[in-house]
Amino acid sequence: MNELFGFWSQWLRPSAGLPTVQWSLLLAAAAVVGYLCQRHTGLPKVVGYTLVGTLAGLAGFNGAVWPLQGIGLFLVELGIAIVLFECGGRISLRWFRHNPMVLVQSIAESALTYFAVYWTLVWLDQPTQVAGPLALVALAASPAVLTRVVADTRAAGPVTERAVVLATLSTLYALTLGSAWSEQMNRHAATLLDAISPAVVVLGVSILVAAVLTLVLRMALRFMSPTSENTSMLLLALIAAGSTVASHMGGSAPLAALLAGILLKQLNPRPWAWPRQLGNASSLLTMLMFVLVSTVAAQADWSGPVAGAVLALIGVRLVAKALGVAIGNVGSGASWRQALWVGCAMTPMSSIALLIASQFVVASPSTGYRIASIALPAILLMEILGAVIATVAIYRAGESSKPWAPLQRGRAGESNES
Repeated sequence: MNELFGFWSQWLRPSAGLPTVQWSLLLAAAAVVGYLCQRHTGLPKVVGYTLVGTLAGLAGFNGAVWPLQGIGLFLVELGIAIVLFECGGRISLRWFRHNPMVLVQSIAESALTYFAVYWTLVWLDQPTQVAGPLALVALAASPAVLTRVVADTRAAGPVTERAVVLATLSTLYALTLGSAWSEQMNRHAATLLDAISPAVVVLGVSILVAAVLTLVLRMALRFMSPTSENTSMLLLALIAAGSTVASHMGGSAPLAALLAGILLKQLNPRPWAWPRQLGNASSLLTMLMFVLVSTVAAQADWSGPVAGAVLALIGVRLVAKALGVAIGNVGSGASWRQALWVGCAMTPMSSIALLIASQFVVASPSTGYRIASIALPAILLMEILGAVIATVAIYRAGESSKPWAPLQRGRAGESNES
């Protein structure tokens, strides 16, 4: 045996290492499970991705570091940035001018979610320093999960569009306030300027990066075709560069990408072909993001004392989102039934909530540990349960052009028996 290894050693070459092999196999397993999950249950592939990441995290897979840092943090930020850039491109500011109640609906559901979760956690004897950040984490819906559900169900319609827009706007609020709050955690604000300066810096840097990104893309579109794959690669490269610069300068990378998408939509209102051109590269990055999030979230301390707080946060958040959408629905042009399905479609939590929680842990490890002990289990549960609820909402709203797989097989079985 020693002679065999001695002979083979001359052929060995330095490689990317064992962690790369582990992640490659994990992603391969996620791709298979995601496919089988959708094929046999009709649920979106993200459910399968999350289950694989959860099992890896519970088994002690140490390929993901908490709090997020290094290449793991960059990949999550890049994945979120691409999704939010596309979601920002769905938002036309003229829509709010013609139908301002949509904006009222967004503010109502976000404010109600924040205060309902905050007061519930305070009532459960959680310190205000913990309840406030957790309420911000709960505020963020997940456009990443929702867009994957929409893609897998091939959905289109008023409920789908409004759910994506409201989830994107809630993400805008959560990223701005969450980043500012994490910057302020270790500061003692003596004046009003000290209190609001973190939010001004985060928002200002993000707007600056977004404006530069928008102008460069706008200039590129003057001589490049929007359907060219080179335009898609330029977009991906610029978002990656913008994410790095925004984080380095004190801004928020996902927020900058979201604002860039909104700005570019105003300058270039024609439908975008980039999501289709990005294709498999974007899908792989998104799958990696879901697996990474669930792997990290599954490593939380699943203790009994925090279970009550986790379930209370999830339950209150579900009710608050639905009530907030219903309160702002008056005069918004949607029926009450559509408002109910919009509220249900906004329930997923995923990478954005994890990113905000990670910022709190980095800013204040002592307080951040208590925040993460409740936030991580809630994020993991709502990445799976939220995707299922959103899928049911889209099917019940009648906006999916793809039949539910189990129902389709059931009808086929009945036909064969008859």
